[in-house]
Amino acid sequence: MNHIAVIGGGITGITTAYALINRGFEVTVFERNRYAAMETSFANGGQLSASNAEVWNHWPTIMKGLRWMLRADAPLLVNPKPSWHKLSWFAEFVAATRHYADNTTETARLAIAARDYLFDWGRREGIDFDLEQRGILHIYRDKAGFDHATEVTRLLAEGGLDRRAVSPEEMRALEPNLRGDYYGGFYTESDSTGDIHKFTHGLAQAIERRGAHMRYDCAIRDVGTAADGAWVESAGGRESFDGVVVCAGVGSRGLAARFGDRLNVYPVKGYSITVELEDELSRDAAPWMSLLDDETKLVSSRLGADRFRVAGTAEFNGYNRDIRDDRIQPLLDWVKQCFPDVSTRQAIPWAGLRPMMPNMMPRVGQGRHSGVFYNTGHGHLGWTLSAVTAEQIAGVVQTSLANSLVASPAP
Repeated sequence: MNHIAVIGGGITGITTAYALINRGFEVTVFERNRYAAMETSFANGGQLSASNAEVWNHWPTIMKGLRWMLRADAPLLVNPKPSWHKLSWFAEFVAATRHYADNTTETARLAIAARDYLFDWGRREGIDFDLEQRGILHIYRDKAGFDHATEVTRLLAEGGLDRRAVSPEEMRALEPNLRGDYYGGFYTESDSTGDIHKFTHGLAQAIERRGAHMRYDCAIRDVGTAADGAWVESAGGRESFDGVVVCAGVGSRGLAARFGDRLNVYPVKGYSITVELEDELSRDAAPWMSLLDDETKLVSSRLGADRFRVAGTAEFNGYNRDIRDDRIQPLLDWVKQCFPDVSTRQAIPWAGLRPMMPNMMPRVGQGRHSGVFYNTGHGHLGWTLSAVTAEQIAGVVQTSLANSLVASPAP
C-alpha cells in the first residue's frame, strides 16, 4: 500500500485525504493547528456556489479595483506598498484576462461536478453541516450590474449551469425578508449553503476512523524529494512517503519552492461576521435564502436556526491576518440595510487568507519531481470546488504511482 502525505488540514487537504483513502492509499495529514479547518476553512461565506464561478480577470473588474484603491471600505482593497510577489501576481492576473470567458465556464463545470461528491461524502459519513439546498439569489440594484450578470449567465450556461433572471417581485417571493430597491436578480436553484468548518471537521473525523494518521499541532520544518518519493520533516522528525500532496493554502508557495516548483499563490484576505440570532425577532427576520450582492461583493448564508453569516471583500495586503474594524463595518451596515430587524449585537468578526492563483484557477497536478503533487490555489471557491479537485488529484496520484511501478525495473 502506497503511503501519501497530505500537507494541510483545511477543506482542500481533508477532502484530498478522503479521496486518497477511498482509492486504498495510506494517508498521513500534517496540520499546523490543533484541529482541522482552523484558518481559511473556518468561517467563510458558506456558499456552495457554481453561480459565483465568474473569475476576476476582467477589465471592468480591474478598473473598479483601481477606483476603489483609496476607499478603506471598498469591496476590493490593495495595499500600494510594492513587493515582487504582488507585482508578479498582478502582471500574471492581467495577462490572464484573455482567458476570462473560458476560465469562467470551466470553473462552473468543475463546481457542478463537485456537488455530487460532496453531498455523497456528507451523507455517507453522517456529517451535519447545516446544509440548506434552497438555491442562491444574486441581487442587482441597477441595470448595468444586471446586464453584466446576463452575459455571465451565458458563460455559466456553457459550463452546464442553469440560472434564471428574476424580477424584484420574484426576488421578494424567494426571500420575503429582503429590504431595499432592486433592478432584478438571478436565481440558481441548484446552489446551496453549509458550514465549511463543520463539514471539514466531520470529514477529518471520518478519515481518522478509517485509518488516516492525523498530525495536528505539527508545523512543517522542511520538505524534499528522494529517489523513491518525498520526505517531510516536522517536530517529530523526518518521514519518507511514496508521494506528497501540497494542500497548504497560502503556505503552498513556500513549500513548492522547496520542491523546485513555482506556484504563484497570493493571499487575498476576506472577512466575515457570524451573527448570533439570539432573539425570536432576529431569527424570524434573517433570510433563509442565500444571497450574493454583486455591488458590495458580499454573500450571506443561514447556518441553522441560530446563526447568520455575511462575508466578502478582497484585500491584497500580504500575509497580514489582522481583523480591521473599517473592513468589518460594511458587513454590519449591509445587514442593517437589507435586514433591519436582525440584531447585530452579537456579531463575531473573522478574517482569512484565500489562496489565489493569478488566473483564478486551482493548481491541480504533479510537480516537477516524481512523487510531488499539488491541490491548492482555489481562491474564493475553495469550499465549492474542493470535492472535485480532491477526486482529480487522487486520480493523478494513483496513475502516477502506477506508472512509476510499471517503469521500475524488476529486482
